[in-house]
Amino acid sequence: MKVDGVAYRSIWREGDGAAVTVVDQTLLPHRFETLTIATVAEAIDAIKRMVVRGAPLIGVTGAYGYAMALAADPSDANLASAYDALYAARPTAVNLRWALDIVRAEMEPLAPEARAAAAFATADRLHAEDIRTNETMAAHGAALIREIWEEKGRSGPVNILTHCNTGWIACVDWGTALGVVYHAHDQGIPVHVYVDETRPRNQGASLTTWELGAHGVPHTLIADNAGGHLMQHGAVDICLVGADRVTANGDACNKIGTYLKALAAHDNGVPFYVVLPSSTIDWRIGDGVAEIEIEERAPDEVTHISGIAGDGTIVKVRLAPKGTKAANPAFDVTPARLVTGLVTERGVAKASREGLVALFPERG
Repeated sequence: MKVDGVAYRSIWREGDGAAVTVVDQTLLPHRFETLTIATVAEAIDAIKRMVVRGAPLIGVTGAYGYAMALAADPSDANLASAYDALYAARPTAVNLRWALDIVRAEMEPLAPEARAAAAFATADRLHAEDIRTNETMAAHGAALIREIWEEKGRSGPVNILTHCNTGWIACVDWGTALGVVYHAHDQGIPVHVYVDETRPRNQGASLTTWELGAHGVPHTLIADNAGGHLMQHGAVDICLVGADRVTANGDACNKIGTYLKALAAHDNGVPFYVVLPSSTIDWRIGDGVAEIEIEERAPDEVTHISGIAGDGTIVKVRLAPKGTKAANPAFDVTPARLVTGLVTERGVAKASREGLVALFPERG
């Protein structure tokens, strides 16, 4: 995707270098800056501080961080300890474990001196696969948008409600749910996106609006609590969200607030789709509510807010009275019964074990 006419990806490696460059998402939308990551400690810090965020991007960043760890120490002991340290950075997003598992499995049989170069090659492969997967997913999802447009007699835009940020900066390129929007928009289908602000970190207000504006997609920012009202009044044709983990039976764990949107969509007959690469499916678990570990983030994300001051500096201000206790669960789980379908790189599946296995028979 492009920023000021220049093509970017959210993470990239220059040639055979042992470092990667990422877009620093903590500064968006006010400043567009990149950051170099050269060590496993820096990769862990970038994941924890959400310099990089979004399940697919976290996975690829973790793979590169693992390669950096093995470049510093390719021993069997570090193969194990670096895995544990990276996985602990963001345990909810299953893509991180998925990517680390691939790197570890491919490095274990190798002699230590061969591991670093091979690990970087594996990370490069996952980087390229993420781009192909997301573009294919986008095409499958855009077909749903086209169907709605045809049902509307090709009159007016298709109104899409989305939550959090699911665009190219949440992946290597394209994105998940927003990738669908971009694909439909680029095909000439008129779309309009209602963008949830997505408290408490406001990834919708800061990141999704920035992305959509840069790509020329019409959009309107709304307060998180406005979605149900819009659905009641027929203003939303479809909900598209991403996921940090989807269970084998179709439960979807995503940014906090997604479950409430799914309930409102279900009550008002609005189709609710989750867009995800197969790397986000956790085939080991079936009950998302009971089994998925929900990350509890710092309370000051709730009690404070960041923004840009009149002089252009980025500042953090307190919203709540000093000393206020705050809870900050970062994700919630939407049960499969509320999900109309799961959009993957292999097509659209019913949100059930049977539906997923139909697309991924090797998991049956």
